[in-house]
Amino acid sequence: MEKIPKDLLGLAAEYAVASELCKRNIYAQLTLGHRKRTDILIETEKAMGRIQVKSKQERQWPFCGGIDGKNIVLVFVDFEHKKVNDRPDFYILTVEDWKSLLKTEDVKCQGTKPDIEPKMIKANKEKWDKIERMVRGQQ
Repeated sequence: MEKIPKDLLGLAAEYAVASELCKRNIYAQLTLGHRKRTDILIETEKAMGRIQVKSKQERQWPFCGGIDGKNIVLVFVDFEHKKVNDRPDFYILTVEDWKSLLKTEDVKCQGTKPDIEPKMIKANKEKWDKIERMVRGQQ
C-alpha cells in the first residue's frame, strides 16, 4: 500500500476507532485541532471517557507520550502491511496497562517517550471490553 501522509494517517486512525466504538453502541466524537490531549470523547448513559489514538504504518509507534488520569484509554492503530480495504489492528490500553508496559525491559525510550512495537502490546489486541466497562460504569 502507498504510504499515507502522517496527518491523514492519524485522522484515518481516529475515525476507525470512532467507528469501532459506535458499532459497540458507544457515542464517539472526534475532537478538532492539532494541540489536543484527547482525540475522541466517548459517552454512554452512565459515564464519559477520553480516547488517545496513536497510529502507525511502519514497524513501531515512535515517541509515545502515553496516558495518565481517570477515564482515559490509549488505542494503538496499526496500518502496517494493510491494503486500502483491510481493517487495521487495534490495541487498547488502560492507564494501568500503560504503566505496566513502561516497567518492562522491552520498552526503549527516546528521551522520556518510548517506541512501542505490536509484540509488546499483543495481549491488548482487540480488547474493546476495557472501554465498554469504563463507560458503562463497570470498572
